[in-house]
Amino acid sequence: MAIASLRDKRVVVTGAASGIGRSAVLAFGREGAHLVALDRDAAGLAAVGLQAREAGLSCETRVLDVTDADAWRALAATLADDGATPHVLVNNAGIGYFGLFLESDLAHWRRVLDVNLMGVVHGCHAFLPSMLAAGGPRHVLNVASSAGNFPVPSMAAYAASKFAVNGFTEVLRMELAATNVRFTTVCPGVIDTPIVTVRSNVAPGVSEAQMARLQAYYRREGCSPDVVAADMVRAVGHDVDMLLTGPAARLVYHLRRISLRLARAVTLRFARQSGYLA
Repeated sequence: MAIASLRDKRVVVTGAASGIGRSAVLAFGREGAHLVALDRDAAGLAAVGLQAREAGLSCETRVLDVTDADAWRALAATLADDGATPHVLVNNAGIGYFGLFLESDLAHWRRVLDVNLMGVVHGCHAFLPSMLAAGGPRHVLNVASSAGNFPVPSMAAYAASKFAVNGFTEVLRMELAATNVRFTTVCPGVIDTPIVTVRSNVAPGVSEAQMARLQAYYRREGCSPDVVAADMVRAVGHDVDMLLTGPAARLVYHLRRISLRLARAVTLRFARQSGYLA
């Protein structure tokens, strides 16, 4: 039950202040959807809202921390009371953490899992009841990663969270197969976003030289988040189960299916060349 047209449909996007989330707001807005853009970054969110409105798009912004279950429930209730239950929910908010497992602190595990996994869980738990009750075609896009199909070194917590999003979404797809809600697992490849530029999300043992190598790789090889956003719009229109989007996404997925040992060898070589390993 695909959504044939997004015109006048309501779309909620998390992590909307930058990267894929920002691009998703603009892409869905250009299709005529009414956007509710969510992020904890109030300044970045305001900038996205202004950009959308200056382009003639329908977009409201709300500051929300995706780790706050109470805030999610309050938002879902408010939108339901206003007759604005979303047709499309994009659970995009995510953070990374870069560093070898044994050289990293454990506090970052809770932070990454709270945002990347529980943020998705909270969004689904808050909105799915009203989306089911509202009837008509509805769609949830949960943003995982190619790292959720096969990981790279130095991103243990990130990979674990994205594997979990992948599995969680598959369970929802089966449990709600007979309903009006469809699900897409979004698995971006190498995307040029700020996720590898935030020093607070990097282990102390990672050198500036290694960070510079990795950032240069993302700038050189990564595609724009606009590519992912455009593919997400198409995924809703065509009821795509798993969206492999951006450089290397399909290669990673299919290489793992062919041979785990081969996938591991290729990934290790790539990690040394790109900066994931020093």
